[in-house]
Amino acid sequence: MRTQVGIVGAGPAGLLLSHLLHLHGIESIVIEARTRRHVEERIRAGVLEQGTADLLIEAGVGERMKREGLIHRGIELRFARRRHRIDLSELTGGRTITVYGQHEVVKDLIQARLTAGGQLIFEASDVRVRDLDSATPAISFTHAGQRHELTCDFIAGCDGSHGVCRPAIPAGALTLFEKTYPFGWLGILAEAAPSSEELIYANHERGFALLSMRSKALTRLYVQCAPDANIADWPDARIWQELHARLATDEAFALTEGPILQKGITAMRSLVADPMQYGRFFLAGDAAHIVPATGAKGMNLAVADVRVLTRALADFYRSGQRDRLDQYSSTCLRRVWQVQRFSWWMTSLLHRFEGKTEFDRRRQLAELDYLTHSRAAATTLAENYVGLPLDDA
Repeated sequence: MRTQVGIVGAGPAGLLLSHLLHLHGIESIVIEARTRRHVEERIRAGVLEQGTADLLIEAGVGERMKREGLIHRGIELRFARRRHRIDLSELTGGRTITVYGQHEVVKDLIQARLTAGGQLIFEASDVRVRDLDSATPAISFTHAGQRHELTCDFIAGCDGSHGVCRPAIPAGALTLFEKTYPFGWLGILAEAAPSSEELIYANHERGFALLSMRSKALTRLYVQCAPDANIADWPDARIWQELHARLATDEAFALTEGPILQKGITAMRSLVADPMQYGRFFLAGDAAHIVPATGAKGMNLAVADVRVLTRALADFYRSGQRDRLDQYSSTCLRRVWQVQRFSWWMTSLLHRFEGKTEFDRRRQLAELDYLTHSRAAATTLAENYVGLPLDDA
């Protein structure tokens, strides 16, 4: 087997890269270890920056998102039992966010690739990448009981934080920068109409809480918990009790409850791989970086990577120029570190840290008070939340 660009991973990064390359007349094959059903149903992020939504529309895969996605022009911060709205649109010249589940984006991209005759190979096992610094890097894998080898011009590793691609880069050629936070998020998906028209970020003395949504009938909610907490210690009644407490205000607010369809605990961490390329091998998305979910940046950062890589590969196949390919890592890492900074700041601002003093707690509340009463401070939050311009990557 042979292709121009071999892509490992059928998440948003790998699928969008394959689709964008197709629009430039560049052939690719996507290799995925999981089933199609699994990648289409796993619930992940759901907040799309303005630039992400615009790119999906420009690429011809945003029609369902335009029909079903929820356009938000602001977010709400809650602390000291008070509500404070940040008007994202007014502060950023009309920019917005779109609430549309990552799994829905994946469904749209898979359908687009199959409609165009794209090659997606699901349920591949024992996937390996080799000869990464040669002119013909390769991906080997087993599918339907047979061993295959795919020879490529380039390989894109889009298989997430726990995939095979990042570890395939030789020791000493890659530096990992990591930070682990002393808490996790317990997330639920509930069959309940959202209790708010916009996302609510709550700083409470018992810990952080977030009210989000996936549709007009599905609510996504989170509470800060210990990173090693046992999900069995969080029965549904306790989860709702904690959410009621952390989201409470002195004004009238009713949290809508409903059957909990999914729940799980995710540890919070940050990671950056530098560089994001090795020879003809490029990392994109979670394979290259992880951000805490507070800033809603994971999938958006993957989309920014893919946009940069697509342009670089298009330049190469059109004119033979390698300048953008050679600069892929430095170009992406500039944005990555900006997003890491913002995600760390949001996380530090909203969570309760064990061992911190009352001084630290009062300082945190003072910063929130300043943020919600200073237009300059609110604008900084808004600009980062709706997304830095993609062309400034």
